[in-house]
Amino acid sequence: MLPEQRKRRIVALVTEHNGRSVAELAEKLGVSKATVRRDLQELEDQSLIERSHGGAVPVTTVGREQPYGQREVQRLDAKVAIAERAVEEIQDGAVVFFDSGTTTLEVAKRTPESIVAVTNSPVIALELDRADCEVKLTGGTLRHRSRALVGPSAESFMERMNFDLLFLGANAIDAEGLMTPDEDEARMKSLMVERTQHVIAVADASKFGERSFVNFAALDEIDRLITDGEPPADVRDGCESAGGSVVEVGS
Repeated sequence: MLPEQRKRRIVALVTEHNGRSVAELAEKLGVSKATVRRDLQELEDQSLIERSHGGAVPVTTVGREQPYGQREVQRLDAKVAIAERAVEEIQDGAVVFFDSGTTTLEVAKRTPESIVAVTNSPVIALELDRADCEVKLTGGTLRHRSRALVGPSAESFMERMNFDLLFLGANAIDAEGLMTPDEDEARMKSLMVERTQHVIAVADASKFGERSFVNFAALDEIDRLITDGEPPADVRDGCESAGGSVVEVGS
């Protein structure tokens, strides 16, 4: 296989499998790990892939969304720390909405039973049911990529309800606000924020400075951002501009 053919094959393998290790690529292509590393560096220089620890992942774009199973295990320690702080916001008897997502799932795992829990995530609903909460699902169409319920039925449910507290996730956060790759999910998230008295965004520090396809909330709509690292100054300023706050766990 010629070098250019090999590089094209690397890009295809990394994209198809949402990432591959150096060892996997070397075995698949029948070349040395050193050759693969050189190829990966050249491909990253051309913005065709992104290097990761021990391998490569597809190049980041505003429309790219990692599969749920992959996100579920990424930065798990940070998500657990965020969740342990987030549940301190819950008051007995509150009506609490849990946005779909892997960080909000960790919050759900630690939620007391003395609430009414509402969610657009069947995964989170099952977790809350194990905690013996009263659980309500929005209904709607299931998005396989995020395991979230979306669409007209889900939106109709949201437009009729009010919530005391919202645990809100995001794929990306910058000075312009919170973002997600999918328009249907963006509409649902906007309704969550609109219908809730107290909005808590839960997001690990890898979300800062990233961009995604659709903005769904401004920073001044967030009452509290709970994260595991120092946010950029413009993000902090945006959160605090209307009386919101930023909580950094572990600091």
